[in-house]
Amino acid sequence: MTPEIADTGLWALLIGPLTEFGFMRRALVGCVALSLSCAPVGVFLLLRRMSLTGDAMAHAILPGAAIGYLLSGLSLTAMTLGGVAAGLLVAVGSGLVARSTVLREDASLAAFYLLSLALGVLIVSTRGSSVDLLHVLFGTVLALNDAALTLLVGIALASMAALALLYRPLVLECLDPQFLRSVSRWSALAHYGFLVLVVINLVAGFHALGTLMAVGIMVLPAATARLWVRSVPALMALAAGLALAACVAGLLISYHADWPTSPTIVLNLGAVYLVSLIVGRHGAWRMGQHGRQRHLRA
Repeated sequence: MTPEIADTGLWALLIGPLTEFGFMRRALVGCVALSLSCAPVGVFLLLRRMSLTGDAMAHAILPGAAIGYLLSGLSLTAMTLGGVAAGLLVAVGSGLVARSTVLREDASLAAFYLLSLALGVLIVSTRGSSVDLLHVLFGTVLALNDAALTLLVGIALASMAALALLYRPLVLECLDPQFLRSVSRWSALAHYGFLVLVVINLVAGFHALGTLMAVGIMVLPAATARLWVRSVPALMALAAGLALAACVAGLLISYHADWPTSPTIVLNLGAVYLVSLIVGRHGAWRMGQHGRQRHLRA
């Protein structure tokens, strides 16, 4: 095989689909936006031990988006506003339940999550078709239009600006929320501002990857990065890079293998996570080696 043929084959395999087709270019831009916003937000979800909260809130946006769909069809604006409203309602409602009853916040979130998921699926399935239901649950990353891309890029820019503004109070809240409340007025703003960031990024992920997969691009890159690095800036940078790499690989694999794109992207993230669990700098094998060495020194 000549170098020219090899180069041509490699180009057709890795680069060609992303440059030749408009829907692949739009999907790539959408994935870049999601990677730069969702993954860094996921780092703070991980550090605040709220990863499962993110999953519950991802499903909580479904009834709001479904009501928007019921009123206006597959309208980007209606489904976005409905999803944001539902997510914020569940976030605030679960907090109020935890403060006014004996239930803890995780229990109230689980209850709201189950109700929201069931209500959203019921609305979409009774008022729409199976295609509409699949669109809502698994997203349409390969069918992003200009309006959807504008929304994703806008949310990414707003998220990065908000993270830059709230970076110090968010880090302090992860370390010692009581201390932050005692010394700074930023505590409430950091807490509720972060919840807003989680909701709008889940809505962005919902439009591209669907409600069942949106939290994957938020939690899995952060968890994987945690197995390699320790500092918060490094975690945010590595999580965004891992998310982008998995998205690009997922786009290419789904194109060549004719697989659904959203699950393929999340499975790529999951594969990297599983490998990192074993060979990561802070994974099982390295930690086991460190433990044996420490035992031998003792």
